[in-house]
Amino acid sequence: MNHRSSPGAPTEYRAYGWIAFLVALLALPGCGPRTTAEQQVRAVIAAGAAAAEKRDLSAIMALVSSRYEDAEGGSAVELSRTLRGYFIVNQSVHLVTRIDRIDFPYKDMARVQLTIGTLGRQAGAGESFDLAADLQDVKLELQLERGDWKVTRAAWRPVVRT
Repeated sequence: MNHRSSPGAPTEYRAYGWIAFLVALLALPGCGPRTTAEQQVRAVIAAGAAAAEKRDLSAIMALVSSRYEDAEGGSAVELSRTLRGYFIVNQSVHLVTRIDRIDFPYKDMARVQLTIGTLGRQAGAGESFDLAADLQDVKLELQLERGDWKVTRAAWRPVVRT
């Protein structure tokens, strides 16, 4: 089965990429003046995973920049439509995330690389990525917009297990 997220890929496979992306963008507002930028971004990812499992589309879209574009040229409007469809089809969403790297090329910009697994069943705290039905490498760019972290760019690709 081909899990590539390409312009001609079936909507089902593009949705996997979108759901992987969504984990990373849910709770992106600044986390207070006493935390470092890295702490803020890490807290955002953790809160994003929890919010994604609640399937809260309005909370997700509130955290996406109006300038958002994915690696294939998709807009925030397309993201919203795809996630809405994904949530209709999937009444339960379970995720496992791992932040692989966070860089700050500028004080108001973060680049995050993470691995996201969508699970067929809820995993406990000690569960591993081996339970993932779908595994994605995700790269995000976040910008501070009026004091809140907003996702401006996203790219993902399936993890190939050997």
